[in-house]
Amino acid sequence: MVPVYLLVLLGLAVGALTGITGSSGVLVVVPALSYLGLDFVQSVGVSLLVDVITTLSVIPVYFKFGNVDVRTSSVLGGGAILGAQLGSRVALLVPERYLELAFVVFAGYMAYVSFRRSRNPNIKVRRINLKGGYALAFVLSVGIGTVTGTLGASGGIMFIAVMMLLFSVDVKKMVGTATLAMLLSATSGSIAYLSLGRIDLLASAIIGVTALTSGYFFARIANRMRPSVMYSFLGSVFVITVVSELARVI
Repeated sequence: MVPVYLLVLLGLAVGALTGITGSSGVLVVVPALSYLGLDFVQSVGVSLLVDVITTLSVIPVYFKFGNVDVRTSSVLGGGAILGAQLGSRVALLVPERYLELAFVVFAGYMAYVSFRRSRNPNIKVRRINLKGGYALAFVLSVGIGTVTGTLGASGGIMFIAVMMLLFSVDVKKMVGTATLAMLLSATSGSIAYLSLGRIDLLASAIIGVTALTSGYFFARIANRMRPSVMYSFLGSVFVITVVSELARVI
């Protein structure tokens, strides 16, 4: 059994990460729980359930500040729901080491994206001039959902990347919209992992309840924060995660 105080600290970190960046808690939950003795697949399952719990306090804050696009969230989340069911099955078929290395690559790429955006966070991208813009977003989100089920990344930052490509949205609205979409994808992934019996419910509850509380306060801070700071915060977390995970698996 992982010590309760470590799970509480983990929950505080998840709340900060989700509240400020709209990103999945996978970046801290999976490496930490894997290091503390849970196997990779169990860690992924806990990460998904924690994301579901945490977003329940973060989303209302972004709604309060008018920083959620429900239509876009529904399109992105809907595709991710389908992909998450596929990804959870893939996770049981692929050797654990390969999943962990894939996770490192994913986190490294997200660090690059985050720091790149921190230098120029206010670029506005015109909405793609295609009737199929939302259809393309849906297709891309199916792939995001597959990653959700495989690596436990509920797609927050990846949903943001899709919005950067297809829509003109400021960073705070992207975070709020991505968080709502993440709730949908994480819920789908959690159901799949629960059906497979691969989630530690006690660990999920302790981390999740702590993150539920801290996420609310950090979301309030984020809605008053400079965009460049939000991106830099996220990039730093990605880098730390890559280094710690590489040290463990190599």
